[in-house]
Amino acid sequence: MASVVRMPEIAANAESATLLSWEVDSGASVRAGDTLALIETDKATVDLVAEHDGTLSHILAPAGRDVAVGAAVAVLLANGESEAQAQALLASFSAESASLAADAALAETPSHGADASCRAGGQDLPGPETASAADSTQQMASVQTTESSQHRQFASPLARRLAAERGIDLRSVRGSGPNGRVVKRDLPQAASQPSTQAEHDTTVGTSVRSGPSEQLAAILNAVVRVPHSKMRKTIARRLSESKATVPHFYLDAECRAGALLTMRDQINGSIEGKISINDLIIKAAACALRDLPEMNVTWTEEDMLRYRDVDISVAVSTDKGLYTPVLRRVEKMSLTEISQSVRTLAQRARDDELLPHEYQGGAFSISNLGMYGVSRFSAIINPPQSAILAVGAVQRAPVVVNDQLGIEPVLKCTLSVDHRAIDGALAAQWLSRYTRYIEQPWAMLV
Repeated sequence: MASVVRMPEIAANAESATLLSWEVDSGASVRAGDTLALIETDKATVDLVAEHDGTLSHILAPAGRDVAVGAAVAVLLANGESEAQAQALLASFSAESASLAADAALAETPSHGADASCRAGGQDLPGPETASAADSTQQMASVQTTESSQHRQFASPLARRLAAERGIDLRSVRGSGPNGRVVKRDLPQAASQPSTQAEHDTTVGTSVRSGPSEQLAAILNAVVRVPHSKMRKTIARRLSESKATVPHFYLDAECRAGALLTMRDQINGSIEGKISINDLIIKAAACALRDLPEMNVTWTEEDMLRYRDVDISVAVSTDKGLYTPVLRRVEKMSLTEISQSVRTLAQRARDDELLPHEYQGGAFSISNLGMYGVSRFSAIINPPQSAILAVGAVQRAPVVVNDQLGIEPVLKCTLSVDHRAIDGALAAQWLSRYTRYIEQPWAMLV
């Protein structure tokens, strides 16, 4: 029977998501599992798929629109069903859904047929007298769909976004992915720079109201507006809320890393893959959280949530923004499993393919900027988590051991803690335990 396609709740507690693009046209035949549209959340772009075979009868929400979770975005007819059944379903919508249907009908119906409508729930809906016009429109849409499907190039969400940014026609790109799907590596690098016209279109300050000096006008003309992505807006909102509402306090530690580097070299000399310093840092943090489960908590207004498993978020920087994919049950993972999982999740983040369960949860995060030469920094807690460890580069520095001055590799870390959930003494114990695992890394393996 005819069914309503609704905006799914992709991320927990999400109120809306952006309908990025429609992958099929109104009137097109689809099969169960086919991608109908691309949906963008603050963390990923995912497919909206057809639940059964049929025809996409009506598109109710235009591409580029922010749509509330649960709102109707399309009508899907089962095979053999008629337009009359779609109209009956449309007539039963709530006032909000009817408004969306009216917007879509006005957008798709020729202007000379705009008067042929009926009223339902205070909103304009297509009436029976428009059936012939609707049939004609759908026949035209069907022809257009058949023609366009012959030329449509399938591509990953990341490839589509990059192609749009670079002005690349995907039909001219040969895909190397499954079934000829275009992926990021297929896009020509030579087209990575925006065109002169695009730069001209986004430049601010072509005219000034109050007649400033030529110098000021030149400065304004050099400014380019870059619209905020949904993800960037979410990062700004969440971290602003974190700093404003979460009482942060900070603890610093300097860990002698000579033994850690030696053990890493020994491991890498005996296995095929490579263990990174970051993998060892994650393992040390997991062992410390296992030893002190009181640190593995999050705060709510009603309860303290204490977790049985040690799930750790790892900050990954991408072109689109900051992702924090979660490693599950890290305390039970070997170093090679940690290394493989981090690489897989980091690549999925850069390809904009993370699923909600891969970046939600956990009580603890690690942010490592050591690869950029940063010696020490403080990180903002990622709510609702209770702590984040900021890790700098391993650098040779003077140290005193047994009253003897020497030069050793040193790893500097700063722990940011939510004082509502964790007290200073507990955080200090955790940092001491973590430091011990870094300085005596063989203890992580037993």
